[in-house]
Amino acid sequence: MSSSDEGGSVNIASTHDSNKYKGIRRRKWGKWVSEIRVPGTRERLWLGSYATPEAAAVAHDIAFYCLRRPASLDSLNFPLMLPPTVHAVVLSPKSIQKVASDAGMAVDARLTVKQFTDNEHCVREINCLGVNHDSSGITCEENELREDQALNISIEDYL
Repeated sequence: MSSSDEGGSVNIASTHDSNKYKGIRRRKWGKWVSEIRVPGTRERLWLGSYATPEAAAVAHDIAFYCLRRPASLDSLNFPLMLPPTVHAVVLSPKSIQKVASDAGMAVDARLTVKQFTDNEHCVREINCLGVNHDSSGITCEENELREDQALNISIEDYL
């Protein structure tokens, strides 16, 4: 892997993606991936492949913080999403890999569910306007997702 793969410089293939997060890159087929080097070694930790750039960035943030313990959180993509429990824990590189990957998957799941419910809301609005009625007999009020049915995942669950 060249330095351009690690976000050091922008290659031609990613110029149209406008990658605004550190430590991630987009594959040709659209998935977002993240990996990080273990300080003092040539070892890389694979942090995962995600549907959203935010999930890959959260995974990178957690791994970056756990491996390097920066004095300032300014170098993180989402400094406010760093769980408080990660400050006191010292983990092995493999444990950091698991925690970061799980946190990225949790963010991916949350964003995917939010996108799905937002899309469902748009479809319900169109249905309620009479543009596309189905034969299910369900009214718009009965078809609404309740907020307590939403997926509730926290990064804290994985630390």
